[in-house]
Amino acid sequence: MSTTETRWGEGVNAEAIAAWDGPLFDRFVQYRDILVAGLGAHGDEALRLNPPLEGQRILDIGCGFGDTTQQIAALVGPSGEAVGVDAAKNFIDASIAEAQEAGVPNARFLVADVQGDDLGGPYDAAFSRMGTMFFISPVAALRNVRKSLVPGGKLTSVVWRRREDNEWLYKAQQVVEGIVQRPDEYDDPTCGPGPFSMANADTVTDQLIAAGFEGISLRRCDLPIKGGNSIDQALEIVMSIGPAGEILRLLGDRAEPYLPQVDAALRDAFKEFQREDGSVWGMASTWIVTATTPEDA
Repeated sequence: MSTTETRWGEGVNAEAIAAWDGPLFDRFVQYRDILVAGLGAHGDEALRLNPPLEGQRILDIGCGFGDTTQQIAALVGPSGEAVGVDAAKNFIDASIAEAQEAGVPNARFLVADVQGDDLGGPYDAAFSRMGTMFFISPVAALRNVRKSLVPGGKLTSVVWRRREDNEWLYKAQQVVEGIVQRPDEYDDPTCGPGPFSMANADTVTDQLIAAGFEGISLRRCDLPIKGGNSIDQALEIVMSIGPAGEILRLLGDRAEPYLPQVDAALRDAFKEFQREDGSVWGMASTWIVTATTPEDA
């Protein structure tokens, strides 16, 4: 039976946790079939290249709905265990319910802020599919992960590469910025929280070294991702979770006069990504990051 423990992080990360436990959770539920399928292809490739071994105990960082945790639990077998952690209780509640329904006894879940909470190690390895880019203090979080691993334990993390190489998101941002002025409040993250905060290989390498990891490697992974079953849905998703939507949200009432023009321009731009069945696809580019803890740790 899957279980949960509550270990809420406090302080500077509280606002981010509240967002993931509220509006972002709602958006991921709404567009789950599109988002999980797309992200899943990149996670599958990372697990293919770095497969967990039977009998291992694996930490799944930022587990979301727990689909990766269940996948890892199947790979390690009944003698192993997969432990999914997420700072958002709503995601963990969903993970527990789904693992119980699927009958996965070796999957366990806990609510934890990876930046400072006890992660319940030691683990033989850690995995994350898009779950390490949103830390307020990435080095502190990675150091905490490293401390939860056995000596020689391996971290495998899938993160977005730069947005310019993720055309399904970047095209929408370019269109919006061609019509409205980017607000002063908007800033491209370089080392702080945000989907593209770990896009720079040098930044990620420096963070991992500072956290005490070694044997660091970044492997580029380019795979197509479905942006929506139709242009309407693709635009809804991009404007809900992408940088284009963030620009308009920050502009608030100032964006109102431009919305019809933005909508028409986005629909025209997305036609190049539309397939014969009406679905919208674009290339998605990620890093598959690996690193190990020192053998003498």
